Amino acid sequence: QVQLVESGGGLVQAGGSLKLSCAASGTICRIDVMGWYRQAPGKQRDLVATTTRGGSTDYNDSVKGRFTISRDNAMNTVYLQMNSLQPEDTAVYYCNARGVLRRWGTPFDVWGQGTQVTVSS
Repeated sequence: QVQLVESGGGLVQAGGSLKLSCAASGTICRIDVMGWYRQAPGKQRDLVATTTRGGSTDYNDSVKGRFTISRDNAMNTVYLQMNSLQPEDTAVYYCNARGVLRRWGTPFDVWGQGTQVTVSS
């Protein structure tokens, strides 16, 4: 009922930049929180950054000052601008959205398929 489509991953050298996008579609009444998580091989999935509908943001300490999350509420899209990338940022990045469906006000919590970000040293 809600689908997330991510784009923007790829290979970049250390110190470079990438911008990820995630667009939500479906029978959405509203999206309360959108965010990005990442999972490196052999590790758990961790929070990167989240943003609320009102514009509040939260960041993992490891990305503060380097990554910026933003969203377009009208387009149900969230972005992650990643600057000064380091090899330790290498991971699969997943988009997440939580909100309410139009039908019956049913809550939803969905994940994208993931996009690979690889930072070479």
